[in-house]
Amino acid sequence: MFIGRIDTFDKGPAAYPEPIVKALEYLRTHDFTKMEDGKYPISGDECFVNLQRYETRLHEECRPESHKKYVDIQYLVEGEEYIGWCPLSPDLGVVEPYDEERDITFYSCLVPESEILLQPGSFAVLFPDDVHSPQGAVDGTPMGVTKVVVKISVDLL
Repeated sequence: MFIGRIDTFDKGPAAYPEPIVKALEYLRTHDFTKMEDGKYPISGDECFVNLQRYETRLHEECRPESHKKYVDIQYLVEGEEYIGWCPLSPDLGVVEPYDEERDITFYSCLVPESEILLQPGSFAVLFPDDVHSPQGAVDGTPMGVTKVVVKISVDLL
């Protein structure tokens, strides 16, 4: 997992893989406040965007999840949101086994748990071994957010 800001991701010494750079460029060059919620292709089913607007939820209502086929880039456009995070571990309790069609496994909790604060312009890149719990309300107060999740096939990396 790594986190950053869309306005500075290409200014530092980090060399991100080309599919991630392409996705971050897409995020930087689109005004999602003027787009409808939905799915937008970058490279067909290998790399695409899900634009969504929703209310954040209380911490205990957020479900930890992981994916096998796709890397997530979670990018916040408007609002604030916490994402809980921990590394994938055999100690995590699976509450819903892997669903291949939806590419998701759900867990009972994150152990140990860290929190990432997403604010407008910030992003988190989450790999298959990054268990994450998105949509968390900041300070326990749900709020409306606009978020983009880019899905990048692990086969591209």
